[in-house]
Amino acid sequence: MTFDRRDILRAATIGGAGWLAGCTAGPLAPKRAPQMAFPGVLPKIGTTPASASDPLMDDIQRRTVSYFWNTTDQVTGLAPDRWPTPSFASIAAVGFALTTYPIAATRGWITRAAAAQRTLATLRFFANAPQGPDKEGMSGYKGFFYHFLGVTKGHRFAKTELSTIDTALLLGGVLFAQTWFDDEADPAEREIRALADQLYRAVEWDWITPRKPFVSMGWHPESGFIGSDWNIYNESLILYVLALGSPTHALPPTTWDAWTAKFDPSWDEKYDDPFTAFPPLFGHQYSQVWIDFRSLMDTYSKRRGFGYFENSRRATYAQRRYAINNPGRWRGYGENVWGLTACDGPGNFVREIDGRNREFFSYSARGPGDRDDGTIAPTAALGSVAFAPEIVLPAARAMYSTYGTAIYDRYGFRDSFNPTLTRSDVKLQHGKVVPYIGWVADDFLGIDQGPIACMIENWRSGLIWKTMQKNPYIRAGLERAGFAGGWLSAR
Repeated sequence: MTFDRRDILRAATIGGAGWLAGCTAGPLAPKRAPQMAFPGVLPKIGTTPASASDPLMDDIQRRTVSYFWNTTDQVTGLAPDRWPTPSFASIAAVGFALTTYPIAATRGWITRAAAAQRTLATLRFFANAPQGPDKEGMSGYKGFFYHFLGVTKGHRFAKTELSTIDTALLLGGVLFAQTWFDDEADPAEREIRALADQLYRAVEWDWITPRKPFVSMGWHPESGFIGSDWNIYNESLILYVLALGSPTHALPPTTWDAWTAKFDPSWDEKYDDPFTAFPPLFGHQYSQVWIDFRSLMDTYSKRRGFGYFENSRRATYAQRRYAINNPGRWRGYGENVWGLTACDGPGNFVREIDGRNREFFSYSARGPGDRDDGTIAPTAALGSVAFAPEIVLPAARAMYSTYGTAIYDRYGFRDSFNPTLTRSDVKLQHGKVVPYIGWVADDFLGIDQGPIACMIENWRSGLIWKTMQKNPYIRAGLERAGFAGGWLSAR
């Protein structure tokens, strides 16, 4: 790849009109645009404590948090699945949105009162949303909600499923709000806590287990339960913690060990540090946005000799090693440019590049040993910053300095990019081909923005983890699953 590096550095400059164009909309707008031109003076890797400020990470987090504040509906709190392409709402994105409002208030980007009002509007909408078995006109059933909701009425979008995992991610944000908004004298915050309790207690986990003890991935009013269950290691850690902690419809404590007993086929010993694998990194990140698994051990962890946090740290390092080895010989992969997860891709087609037929995909999960078409998602690395900041910070800097505003814009990093696909003679389903850069996604996706904003905060301050440690439902779920040690030992 050849290009004039001065052009890239000029495009990558943060400051003046470039910053203002991206961040002046909405209450998150700074009173004065900070002047910070890349490359600037960044802390030396390995010397910056988690609580210290890193200029680039500060900028990434603020822009990514702004995505949720500026794009969610102020009346319903519904968050779009993607932006700027018009889209339906994603209930998982709502869970991430609810989590970012206290971050913004804590950082002084919005007021606590503004965060409370947006949160209250969201919880009121979900508490009052219609629930029932009908095919149309409903937002959910049995306490669960449909994966995607229309943005006008908030009813089921098309024929999407009643989603157990997306409801769990929504509830992650709901319970975080319940615990963070703790002012006894404020009527809005009291109502937030009451509505959060109502929403969590309404979920009938024991109904959606047609193949006990496992939770089905979902349900359709047209055909009933989905034929697949949450029965391997993946992002469903939080789902089972919530299902076990329920005061109204809890699954039996034996469920956890029955589930983790199925993890052995996912054990990966290809590298020096073996781990329980799930190829796309989102499977390691989502649950740990809300639950601090550091030093917590269950039966499976004790057998393996380390817990889920360490497992995700190893998975993060494995992705970096995969990019260094680069078995597919994709352009751009390397020590500091890496990260595969579920994300947008250019489309479903095959093209000859570098003398090889290359198969590309549209939106898809991606990961080592699974599907890899050269598409890198910044959320894969950045969502793992709490696990391995020593390799994630260099990755963020390298992606930013190499590709500039071709991939970094109003709300931080665009969803994904592919340096291998430079041909312009293809019909793309998403994004565009940028000269000297490659294919770049057009959109920001809520479920990919969420781990970036939230895990940066967990790395910086532990805000989400510390807050959720005080939630009695999270503690109950973990204890019923058999976890001990760490913060669970403190009362």
